Amino acid sequence: MFEGLGVNLIVPDLWQQEAVRALQQGMDVVVQAPTGSGKTYIFELFYAGLKRPAVYTVPTRALANDKLTEWRSKGWDVGIATGDIASNLNARVVVATLETQRSRFLRGDGPGLLVVDEFQMLGDAMRGVHYELAIALAPRSTQLLLLSGSVANARDVVEWLRRLGREAVLIEHTQRPVPLEERDLETMPDSQFIHSRQLWPRLLGRALRAELGPVLLFAPRRKAAEEIAQAIASALLVRDPLTLSPAQEMIAGRKLTKLIRNRVAYHHSGLGYAARAGVVEALAKAGQLNVVVATMGLAAGINFSMRSVLVTDRRYYAGNFERQVQADELLQMFGRAGRRGFDETGYALFTSHLPRLGDARPLQLRRSAPVDWPSLLGVMHATAQRNEEPFPAALRLTRSLFSVQNVPLGVERPLAGGPRPCGLWVEAERARFVRRGVREMMNSRGEWETKAPSTMASLGDAFVFEKESWRPALSLARTLDGIGQGNLCRFRDVRRYGRELPLATVLPNGELVLAKWLGRKFRQQAMKEESGAVSSQGRRSNHQAERRTLPSDIRSAHASSLRGPMTRARFETEVLALLPGWIDSGSLRDLIERGRTICARIDYSTVSVPVHLDSLGRALCAPPERDNIPAVCRYCDQLAWDQTVAIVASPSYAWRELGLIEKDGKPTPRGILFSFFQGGEGLAIAAALEEESYPLADLVFDLANIRAGPRFAGEDAPLGGRLGILCQRLYGRRDYPGYLEMGVPPQYGAGAAEVVREILANPAARHKLTSDLLRHGDIERALMEWRSLLRQIIAAPDYPQPRWRELRHLATAHVEQTRSPALAELPPLLAAQQLRRG
Repeated sequence: MFEGLGVNLIVPDLWQQEAVRALQQGMDVVVQAPTGSGKTYIFELFYAGLKRPAVYTVPTRALANDKLTEWRSKGWDVGIATGDIASNLNARVVVATLETQRSRFLRGDGPGLLVVDEFQMLGDAMRGVHYELAIALAPRSTQLLLLSGSVANARDVVEWLRRLGREAVLIEHTQRPVPLEERDLETMPDSQFIHSRQLWPRLLGRALRAELGPVLLFAPRRKAAEEIAQAIASALLVRDPLTLSPAQEMIAGRKLTKLIRNRVAYHHSGLGYAARAGVVEALAKAGQLNVVVATMGLAAGINFSMRSVLVTDRRYYAGNFERQVQADELLQMFGRAGRRGFDETGYALFTSHLPRLGDARPLQLRRSAPVDWPSLLGVMHATAQRNEEPFPAALRLTRSLFSVQNVPLGVERPLAGGPRPCGLWVEAERARFVRRGVREMMNSRGEWETKAPSTMASLGDAFVFEKESWRPALSLARTLDGIGQGNLCRFRDVRRYGRELPLATVLPNGELVLAKWLGRKFRQQAMKEESGAVSSQGRRSNHQAERRTLPSDIRSAHASSLRGPMTRARFETEVLALLPGWIDSGSLRDLIERGRTICARIDYSTVSVPVHLDSLGRALCAPPERDNIPAVCRYCDQLAWDQTVAIVASPSYAWRELGLIEKDGKPTPRGILFSFFQGGEGLAIAAALEEESYPLADLVFDLANIRAGPRFAGEDAPLGGRLGILCQRLYGRRDYPGYLEMGVPPQYGAGAAEVVREILANPAARHKLTSDLLRHGDIERALMEWRSLLRQIIAAPDYPQPRWRELRHLATAHVEQTRSPALAELPPLLAAQQLRRG
């Protein structure tokens, strides 16, 4: 850099010039160079020669806003697209998060130049699939510039681009602009200005005494970052306290402002963006802070360097889960040591228990395990609309992924073999179909067929299997075992069995004596009727009340009349009229006299029994059964393979289980809606749209839970809320990495919807909603993610489902309602700058 007459001239390094020449020649360029070496400067050099618009993608919104501010200050024509913000999209350069470009790549559209900063994100478990598909789908007319400082196998990325038919070149630079050295804090003397027995103030005092400041510390969690910063600020004696403007103090808040006055700050996601980028990062870049304590989880979003870096733990927390610090993450963190143009050397500080520079290594980049389901289903839907086969289109796309081996979808073998009678194309589904087999029954012709579900039919219409043939059920005496009472009899006219039940004995004088069972039934019925008549009239007259207390001799005479002989006329009028109700089952066919005994013959042909209807319409009782291979599989040439192949999880089988595709690969309405989104978000939205009783006015707010994480739930269940419960009911508690965890999208967290509602109704309530766990930054991010998801719904394709169209209408209304009139098109950093100027 040459300074004179107020002009700064930066002379490009040879490797930067080489990269620019390759871009000018129309080649794709992959750059691997240490953090802080000037990778972005390659694009800045190339900017003047841009012939078509460029999209510069970064991993985080914060970095996008930084680039926007920086390049606009140079007078560049710059827009931004980060999901929650979309401004000046026809600019010469659009700074964006890569996910915002997905839909245009699926359409086969692309910018003149696509820059992918931090392309090591290809290996990220969550976002890697988005990076991979975006690069694979980018049109050949789109030139690529990939930048990273922590990839060990960048040459494999170049080979991948060449397999895609691109002319790609690797520009590799290994020398740091500011050399990095290690310093052991345990060997240094304590500072006389630090009066504390706590570990971190003493270690920082040693570093500052050795003129190794300013120092950037990485802590495992937010609370630890604040506690370390507070301990250092309390112990550190500062001769020249830092003065903040009223606007900066308002943005930072009382707690952080007090620390900053001692030239100490913390930096984590709980801070609002204006406090993080507009105050802490701005002061750190200006060299105004001696110590910044940042969380490891936000390390990738830090866009400033300090002379020394200290990593305080080998573990950190991501959400509710503890993670080991990976070697490439350490490389990025230590890479923040040394400020180009300020420091001759950067320092990696350590103790015997802390990570060291030797633990940091570049990432051996490999693709993450999942594939981008929504993008694949989007391609399959477009293919199906052209009346073409969906699965082959998805397979062609997987052939372009970052892997020397083909990424299996689980349909490869069936596609190679062609269609089969079963119509199933998913390997695991076909193998399970064969092995599950079918339960068969023998039909009324003696042939085997698929067992029909059980139903009810009358015994008169039923058949039973006897001596290798089917016979009418009631033609066999054993059919009535356990049914009815009395002796078996046979109705000769209809050739079926029934039962004879004795009713009465005829006396020589012609009177009848009821059978014991019938006499008991008759007496119980008579007494019941008399008791009922007396009770119903008892309250009407004293005379009738006296009947309830008849003398015992009169009651005895009445009972005797019920037990003694009766005339045939009385038998026929009083007893036979009640007889059908006393028969347990069956119906009275006729009466017959055998000697002096009168018997009732009972017909059981109308009794209902469980049967299975065969294909001929015959009702079969307990037909013979067997297990067999499905009929469509018995002569298939793939039968042996289907019976022996290992059944493994595959994307296509998961799509079938989740109801996203038909068996031929054509996306279902649920699958089509799912393809409009990223990760598992579309699964939740599609589930809610299918639930007709779910009010869309509630759903539009419940969308805030999808990306909220666990912090909003408090003591409640983080997977709860109506949307979470609905997802778990529809999808079970299935786990699909990147798409569902316990049946809900991975970033789902209940409670955010209520916070968003409260803030929109009363913006001043934001301060009342914060707690030790839930900070301003969390609420700010929840609102940002909610608006981003609403914008994604608005920008998604039209689909002829009334509830989907109504949801898009509601999303549009809420986006317009929540837009800030003064700062509508400005990113948060510019808003913070305007506040400071004001």
